[in-house]
Amino acid sequence: MKSLTNEAYKASVINNFMTREGRLRHIPAQYKKKLVILEHLVEQLEEGRVYPEKEINAYIQTYHEDFATIRREFIIHEYMRRDREMYVRNPRERWTKWEEV
Repeated sequence: MKSLTNEAYKASVINNFMTREGRLRHIPAQYKKKLVILEHLVEQLEEGRVYPEKEINAYIQTYHEDFATIRREFIIHEYMRRDREMYVRNPRERWTKWEEV
């Protein structure tokens, strides 16, 4: 039952913060909602693939103009790791879990 409630919450947050065209209206101020959105964005990236910073910036910009903030949040919450200007999506186990917030 908890899983269904979590999925409903996630869908609601995504629906409220993403436009029909798939753009992010704004970065949520509430921590839990921000984590839901970050997770949604990073799920579209391939786990283990190395992305140059320029490519990550372009990817994020398809959703929101403030790519630097979102990129930094990806690192802070361990959705991705960075080595110099190369980014790799971490395994899901490392991600900050919005369900536990």
